[in-house]
Amino acid sequence: MKKKLRIKKNSEFQHVFQKGESFANRQFVIYVLEKPGQDFFRIGLSVSKKIGNAVVRNQIKRYIRQSFLELKDEISAGKDYVIIARKPAGEMDFFQVKSSLTHVLKRAKVFKRLPGEKNCKS
Repeated sequence: MKKKLRIKKNSEFQHVFQKGESFANRQFVIYVLEKPGQDFFRIGLSVSKKIGNAVVRNQIKRYIRQSFLELKDEISAGKDYVIIARKPAGEMDFFQVKSSLTHVLKRAKVFKRLPGEKNCKS
């Protein structure tokens, strides 16, 4: 992901934690913060050492980034997202991670339209 699409600074993470709204399922917690005037979304990732070794943690982060990349057209811009992976995420493959993230994002109501839904004009 491009640098402008990532949250890296601790102060930015803390701002999203304090001011944002959280949504969760068994595998992920997502904090969403509205950023009016920002014409793109940014994501920050947090994967604890409890989940596994560096290889597992980096794999989970790659899966999350790729999922967001594939869903970027459906996700509404102008928001910051911080994704925290929980322990069960360490044993998931890419398709399970994407499915779980889609589920949490639907709960957060951040989709412009639901994934897989076509623009039907009758």
